[in-house]
Amino acid sequence: MLKNAITLVTLASSVTAQAIKGFNYGSTNPDGSFSQESDYFNRFSTAQKLAGAPGFNSARLYTMIQGGTTDTPTQAIAAAINTSTTLLLGLWSSAGQAEFTNEVTALTSAISQYKSQFTNLIVGISVGSEDLYRISPTGIENKSGAGAEPTDMINYIQQVRTALSNAGVTGIPVGHVDTWTAWVNGSNDAVIANCDFLGMDAYPYYQNTVANSIQNGESLFSSAYQATVAAAKPKPVWVTETGWPVSGATWNEAVPNIQNAQTYWDQVGCGLLFGQVNTWWYQLAGDGFGVCATDTTTSPLYDLSCASVGDVVPASSLTSRATSSAPPNTASTSLTTMTSSSGNEPSSSNCPAALQGNWQFPHLIVPVNSEAPTVAFGMSYNGTVSPAISTVFDFDIPDSYAGLTCSLIFLFPTTSSYTFSGQGGLTVTRLSSPATESTTYDTLPSGTTVGGVSLISPGNSYVFTNQPCAAGQSIGYEVSAMGNVYLDYFQNYDQPPIGIYVVAC
Repeated sequence: MLKNAITLVTLASSVTAQAIKGFNYGSTNPDGSFSQESDYFNRFSTAQKLAGAPGFNSARLYTMIQGGTTDTPTQAIAAAINTSTTLLLGLWSSAGQAEFTNEVTALTSAISQYKSQFTNLIVGISVGSEDLYRISPTGIENKSGAGAEPTDMINYIQQVRTALSNAGVTGIPVGHVDTWTAWVNGSNDAVIANCDFLGMDAYPYYQNTVANSIQNGESLFSSAYQATVAAAKPKPVWVTETGWPVSGATWNEAVPNIQNAQTYWDQVGCGLLFGQVNTWWYQLAGDGFGVCATDTTTSPLYDLSCASVGDVVPASSLTSRATSSAPPNTASTSLTTMTSSSGNEPSSSNCPAALQGNWQFPHLIVPVNSEAPTVAFGMSYNGTVSPAISTVFDFDIPDSYAGLTCSLIFLFPTTSSYTFSGQGGLTVTRLSSPATESTTYDTLPSGTTVGGVSLISPGNSYVFTNQPCAAGQSIGYEVSAMGNVYLDYFQNYDQPPIGIYVVAC
């Protein structure tokens, strides 16, 4: 980790003043009783006094309503005022319009009761929490409970904005919190368009369909954040939930213990988020994820000082990734552009084989296997091709790309993480419809071959195909192997970028 870098210090100094650190807080106590003002006061005070971890002075709430009442404002507000704790408010939106009306009533009542003492503490309002995930195939499979449709979420967001306007309150961003997988699903783009910010929940610990040991925790989180930022452009992305548990069940390769929780805090919290991105960690105490044994002790279960990552946020910070749209340094990565026609000639396309200008990260990556034709492998973070395995990359092409040319490119630098063997190339098929998380080899949509290269090797970039941009459409490309090539890589637009992208020009 870097401890000195002039350009890095400049970057960090431009965002640190605005970057928020806090925890998530539910509305009940460990015994199931409803939390009262004194309970919230103790928690907020504890968070501000954590040994070795200054600056945790913000609270994310899930509801505006005090437990046990119909529409009375939560007593967390009084505790926040008395402890100078800023608030990311939450209005629960998965129980239908009648209950959401109660949430809005509690919000407007709190504004009327506490006035600027309250509104000056609000850093944002989240309309709902993971509603879009819960109605997704994965959420339904995991029995996550009731959610809300995108049209409902937009309606609720508009109701909150109207309520704030009627109360004479301006300048408070209104958004929604959901899993990163929901944000990269193109069917939710209309919700993104109606948000001032996106709250992202991401837990590598739960990603049990991929290699999710603590050794991959940082890279899985980074990929999730990058994919969300790509989908959110230009809306800001706040990290509203993440963490690693100290106790609980083992999920695939993810083991909960204090050592792993410490590693995740150091690598993701200290190394990527704190001081760079508005972050509400999950959580202060309880549920196996707590950094403390109880919400009244300021002695954490592990070291929260960030001492092991130095005094300056490292160059791989997510803020720099999120705001960067510049092309990779082709001089340092030795990339050579190839065309899709021969794989040996310089590209004649106006669209460069580099991430510059307008470009899109895939919103869904799904592998299929001819040797397991009925198995749905679900969402992946890797591109994988072999004689038996191909991978589908779904892209949502913005309306603003109308009239432009779109190139499908493959960036394959030598300095990124990948496994490569054999000899051969790649074939690209444009599918008649995008893939879904339940797509199998047998249910793969029909398609037309649109490009490819006969021979790939590390240290090169390739343009597979140039076509008029399908503005406003979701499209799927299947990438298959030629010859006996085997390739498996982690899709990542950090410098140097690797993977399949759509570039418009």
